[in-house]
Amino acid sequence: MNPETRMTAAPPIPDATRADARRSQIRAAAAECFRQHGFHGTSIAQISKAAGMSTGHIYHYFENKEAIIAEIVAQDLERLLTLTAELRAASDVKAAMIERAVEGVQQNLDPAHAGLQLEVVAEAARNPRIAHIVRAADRQCRESLLQTIRTLRRAAGHQDSEATLAGMAEAISAMFEGLRIRAIRNPDIDRDVVVQMFRRMVGDLLSQAPQPPPRGRRDT
Repeated sequence: MNPETRMTAAPPIPDATRADARRSQIRAAAAECFRQHGFHGTSIAQISKAAGMSTGHIYHYFENKEAIIAEIVAQDLERLLTLTAELRAASDVKAAMIERAVEGVQQNLDPAHAGLQLEVVAEAARNPRIAHIVRAADRQCRESLLQTIRTLRRAAGHQDSEATLAGMAEAISAMFEGLRIRAIRNPDIDRDVVVQMFRRMVGDLLSQAPQPPPRGRRDT
């Protein structure tokens, strides 16, 4: 064969890229198993079958099911931190938060996403190790959201107490996370109507007049 016409072999896939793909494959398989059977009802053997790889491969990448949950939580946290950072970088933070509300509504009303998130929270209520993972991620997400709200409120000239800002962050979090329960209880919910209502509620919440701290309490 003429050297000039010899086909060039495809470059080898880097080990890091292959490992990332394997971990992603396992996470996806585990997530589906957790949704269908629950955390306790899912075995490594079931995850292995769903992922199309041996149990040895599963244990090569993850020590146990809790480690898989930890990475699922970390992936969700990374997405939320990226979102809040993008909101803070917007020229109009409030308008950006209202506009991006549609993404939060659509995702939290997705039955697959809702089912998995509710299963993780349910396990956190029983398992101290999972609770630690979930609460640590929530603290980071809450602080990033709090920073975003503080940025837009100060830009609007408001001088809010930290208690008020924290309350706003909790209220917004509760609004979106509550949609996960509604997604299960009412799968036929009108998403377009909910999006419009959420945009209005987020806008109203972020526009409210500064509230004085509770009597007898001072922010430091």
